[in-house]
Amino acid sequence: MKKVLALLVAAALAGCGEQEADSGAISIIAAHNQTNISSPYQTGMLKLKEVAEQGGEFSVEVHAGTIGTNENELMEKLVLGGADLVLVSPGFMTSAGIDEVDLFSLLYLFDDYEHWEAVVDGEVGDKMADIIFAKSGEKYRVVGYWSAGVRHWYGKKPVNSLEDLKQMKIRTQTAGVVSQFWLDAGAVPTSVAWAELYQALSSNVVDASENAYPYLVPMEHHRTANGKYISETGHDYTTRLLLLRNTTWEKLGDEQRERFMAAVHQATRAERQAIYTEESQYKQQAIEGGAIVNTPDRQPFMAVAQRIQQQWAEQHGMSELVEQIRQAR
Repeated sequence: MKKVLALLVAAALAGCGEQEADSGAISIIAAHNQTNISSPYQTGMLKLKEVAEQGGEFSVEVHAGTIGTNENELMEKLVLGGADLVLVSPGFMTSAGIDEVDLFSLLYLFDDYEHWEAVVDGEVGDKMADIIFAKSGEKYRVVGYWSAGVRHWYGKKPVNSLEDLKQMKIRTQTAGVVSQFWLDAGAVPTSVAWAELYQALSSNVVDASENAYPYLVPMEHHRTANGKYISETGHDYTTRLLLLRNTTWEKLGDEQRERFMAAVHQATRAERQAIYTEESQYKQQAIEGGAIVNTPDRQPFMAVAQRIQQQWAEQHGMSELVEQIRQAR
């Protein structure tokens, strides 16, 4: 009986493969690392699938954390051919040796979403895409810039000045320009896995963390003793990079590329709009759940960040691009 079942399963799988081959649709495996199927990432990916599949030319398979819950896994799949399209952070790209992309990790670089969009959708975004393509060895290319929201401080006490950060253990990056900002501001960057952060905030492992409302609120971090106070520092308008495997791109004809990029553009708008909408919704949910929200004077924080921006830009030969971003305000 087991042999018969195995043969039936094999036949069914073979039939599915033949059907896909006969359809002539170009298969695209798209993935992100969020397991939350209502996340803005998923909203964007599903819009990509909807639009790309309308003419029957593409078949898009979306994975929400099912082929990798961290960026190392996703990038390995992309490079080796297990995925065609993945979403990753600038921080990961710097660990892959593309230091220039840390431009988008510099804090207080953007004033608001309008400023951010003008930069990533303009000449600066194009230049960065060219750098990434070249320094990846032409393995993958940026086809879109997505957002993970604007990040704020949340901790066991409100932040109104740099003095309030002194010796506060904050869960954040422990290397790179983000870590340098918190160190220079007086805090202590501490590494805690995202899945373990609720417990870390509850048990005083860390005094605080930083993230956007659509991420901290669903995890109920604001309900912990060390996450109750949300100070809207607005220090990071976060950028995520939508990367397409270059081998996949090379297989497409000119018209196919045009239609695929049209789907990418609609997906990008859908993902961003989902983030913008969810930020206000989750902020209200946080307040209703007991969070206490304040907005500090950001100027002292910005002064710390601008020194780091200047140092980083000079070190990496990116002063012109940083100034271009400032002029886009």
